[in-house]
Amino acid sequence: MRATITTNIASHLAAMAELQPWRSAVVYPQSRDAHGRVSYTHYTYRQLEAASNQLARGFQQSGIRRGMRTALMVPPSLDFFALAFALFKLGAIPVLIDPGIGTRNLGKSLAEAAPEAFIGIPKAHAARMILGWAKDSIKIKIAAGQRAFPGCLSLRQVRTLGENPTGFEPARPEPGETAAILFTSGSTGPPKGVVYTHEIFTTQVERIRQLYGIEPGEIDLPTFPLFALFGPALGMTAILPDMDPTRPAQVDPAKILEAIENFGVTNLFGSPALINRVGRHGLPAGTVLSSVRRVISAGAPVSAKVLERFTALLPAGAQVFTPYGATECLPVASIGSEEILRETRHQTSQGRGVCVGQPVPGLAARIIRISDTPIPAWDAALELAPGSIGEIVVQGPQVTREYFRQPAATALAKIPDPAGGGFYHRMGDLGYRDPQGRLWFCGRKSQRVTTGAGDFFTIPCEGVFNAHPAVYRTALVGIPQKGETAPVLCVELEPGGGQPDPAQLRAELLALGASQPHTRSIQTILFHPGFPVDIRHNAKIFREKLAVWARGRRP
Repeated sequence: MRATITTNIASHLAAMAELQPWRSAVVYPQSRDAHGRVSYTHYTYRQLEAASNQLARGFQQSGIRRGMRTALMVPPSLDFFALAFALFKLGAIPVLIDPGIGTRNLGKSLAEAAPEAFIGIPKAHAARMILGWAKDSIKIKIAAGQRAFPGCLSLRQVRTLGENPTGFEPARPEPGETAAILFTSGSTGPPKGVVYTHEIFTTQVERIRQLYGIEPGEIDLPTFPLFALFGPALGMTAILPDMDPTRPAQVDPAKILEAIENFGVTNLFGSPALINRVGRHGLPAGTVLSSVRRVISAGAPVSAKVLERFTALLPAGAQVFTPYGATECLPVASIGSEEILRETRHQTSQGRGVCVGQPVPGLAARIIRISDTPIPAWDAALELAPGSIGEIVVQGPQVTREYFRQPAATALAKIPDPAGGGFYHRMGDLGYRDPQGRLWFCGRKSQRVTTGAGDFFTIPCEGVFNAHPAVYRTALVGIPQKGETAPVLCVELEPGGGQPDPAQLRAELLALGASQPHTRSIQTILFHPGFPVDIRHNAKIFREKLAVWARGRRP
């Protein structure tokens, strides 16, 4: 029997350095002159390969070794790419945490991950020292950036340690060996460290390549830092945007359009909030993104209104694709704007949920009965009939097996499948399969509103009211009322649409609700100035926070 060979995810970079050595791998907006013109710096594929090799050798000399958990807190930059690939090559384990989750959650996440090495910009090291992040585990400290930091090796010193005219032989990982720990954003609970293997990363790269027909030599504008790492692995040139990656909803759309025009971007990845903002800016100006072949938007459902606006900027044949997945498993399914605008948007407005498309090849997606407790083993009796709403569970090579040092959370999210020799991951999302086999998303399981009259599912209910032209988005929450839980609809209006009469708008929304049996009993409507959203994509609605806000308020 032949041994399984596991490919180091960094090997994709070496392959591309051979295939297209002088093509730019990463381009970074370094500065602007007095006239606002942007100046760029870059790594070619050969340069990025050499830079990451040098850092990998320097890390070895600094004491970082294979299997060592290493916190990486460096913003999107040329250094970020070189550092990440160097750690992969070495076989060290990058620990990646969104800085926007707040200092308290950052501290908890780092304490849980217990990294032995910490690579960060001086600001991150200052916070580490002041707040005592992982003080009992961190032994090796490296400061990235131009300035030194007390008690830390500088990147310049690390590079000096790694000076060597020869290459670097990447670690050959064992099957199932941990490649990285990626923390969830904590949008529906405390952030959790998701354990990634090299096999999972490799599968993701191949699935994304196959799904969207991505080819080496394309130009990518990745507005989410972690997704940017896929660019070099796929042979694309990654153009780092001039933006704060933790605030996509506040992005300057002119700078996004500028980057697309400057480089002839073919692939754009952005959250629904960013897509919405750029579409609102570009449509009135008659912008046409003639180079763009595809847009990929993930993190939350993208409304038909947003898709309509943005697709109007695209050339014939280009679409906005909305893959469905999570940190624990990506991609699960995918659908394009053409199918949504032609067909599924109408069912969404009737309260059928949001169609997220066919499951990707090689992945099994099933719908099981709703439960909030661990499931000890897979049983076919768990599965519901097509059309029934339940929890989405998935099984496949891109599905992560565990949360780092969180056995209770792992037990709640994974269903062992002894007969099949694997496991199912519980997405924590509700949905169903239609007669064509497509998945429909009906909201987070934890955010369903349970009342004496039954369960109200957020997305099917909200879709009915979102059809009103004055509405930007809605959120269904439950609040205590006369000893029971009552469904309440929070409404955020379209910006720039004037101030409609609240009484008239409320009456029109109630009429919309009365048109569908599952929304007729929603009688309380509250107008909110701007929903609280997640820090990663600025698109997932914090319904738990809205529920607190809604208590005690009157329509």
